[in-house]
Amino acid sequence: MNVAATSAFHLPDRLAAKATPALISSDEEHFAAIARTVRDSVADASARLDRALSAPSGVGGSAVERDLKIHRLNARLAMFRRYGIEMCLGRIVTADGARTYIGRLGLIGADGHQLLVDWRAPAAEPFFGATLAEPMGLISRRRYRWTGGRISDYWDEAFTAEALAAGGALDDQSAFIASLGSSRSPRMRDVLATIQADQDAIIRAESAGALVVDGGPGTGKTVVALHRAAYLLYSDTRISRGSGGGVLVVGPHQPYLAYVDDVLPSLGEDRVQTCTLRDLVPEAAGAPLETDPAVASVKDDGRLIDAVGAAVRLYEQPPARATLAETPWADLRIQAHDWEEAFDIDTDAPHNDAREEVEHAAGHRARSLRGADPTRAAETCARAGRCAHPDVQPRLAAARAAEPGGGAVDQPWIPEAMRAMVDRRRGETAAARRRASVDSIRSSTARRRETPRGRP
Repeated sequence: MNVAATSAFHLPDRLAAKATPALISSDEEHFAAIARTVRDSVADASARLDRALSAPSGVGGSAVERDLKIHRLNARLAMFRRYGIEMCLGRIVTADGARTYIGRLGLIGADGHQLLVDWRAPAAEPFFGATLAEPMGLISRRRYRWTGGRISDYWDEAFTAEALAAGGALDDQSAFIASLGSSRSPRMRDVLATIQADQDAIIRAESAGALVVDGGPGTGKTVVALHRAAYLLYSDTRISRGSGGGVLVVGPHQPYLAYVDDVLPSLGEDRVQTCTLRDLVPEAAGAPLETDPAVASVKDDGRLIDAVGAAVRLYEQPPARATLAETPWADLRIQAHDWEEAFDIDTDAPHNDAREEVEHAAGHRARSLRGADPTRAAETCARAGRCAHPDVQPRLAAARAAEPGGGAVDQPWIPEAMRAMVDRRRGETAAARRRASVDSIRSSTARRRETPRGRP
């Protein structure tokens, strides 16, 4: 953990002009306060973590809450121990003379004073977005370069004539230009200290809809996208902490994910999931990697999707002859013209999903033309143990009970389109029974009239 023991500044001799007390004394006092607060925060978080680990794990929601608390404390401790006072990125001075220090995390002192403002907070936006054309209320801005826990250089920018006249550590080399000369690393680094206004505009853009960042290789698309993910996790209520949402970063391969893996934790976020395209498709788990570069190039080409789509449409042809389809209620013969009409239905579903719609349409047409008996079919289906649709059960049970010798049908199933047929059959059965009753009475009366009195 980098905590200031003496001075936070360790400037080389060539930068002696930047080491004058008039330029850095106020920063020294502020960094000392940050160092004390970091020490106290580490001690407090460590004690709370020990208590959480020693407490009973509980069950259900209490166990989840305990695990989340432990995770948050570990993440905060990791940030404190990794950066210490290096969490401070720079400072801004507004027109009223107020100074605000910007950090990787927000930090409040024991007296309640805001020592660091989280870089994603609205109050920190001018630190990244202010320009000479649009100073956003600033008169000056200072950015720090940290080396080994101490400041090895810093740069001031003046946005007003008064600030320019007051002087400061103004030179021709900006923090951004200086960062270009830094040594490369096998892992991607964040660019918080040197984010430019146009990059910040992308990072803080509205989150409604898709945002496409286009640019050539090495122009910073990935690093800006990762900063945007960290910003959205902080600012967007749909995915912020406690909302149940999150961010998924999809990369082309595992080496890429390993390269960018350290960026988000350094930005104060560890709630991002990463994966490759292969991880998104269940079938890809057992698919071998393509070793032929030429074949891999073809498979990676977006035009292959159109080619596959055309090939699928070529084979989407209705059967040329009648087919026998097994259904839960009966074996159904579907003629070629039934298939042709079913293939003409308007569907936006993909090929595999549309198959079920086409089969349902063909079967429905064949049943409607051939007058299938839904009640008998459903009863046969139920006895065979192949049907289960409790919503239809009362209807069919009533229909069967209305017939002589009828009884309840256990767990029948028929399509929605056939329920009307069941209702019609139930009405026809009841009418037939009424007619049969009247005919029986008339027949009995006629027989009594024809029988001579006194005879049995």
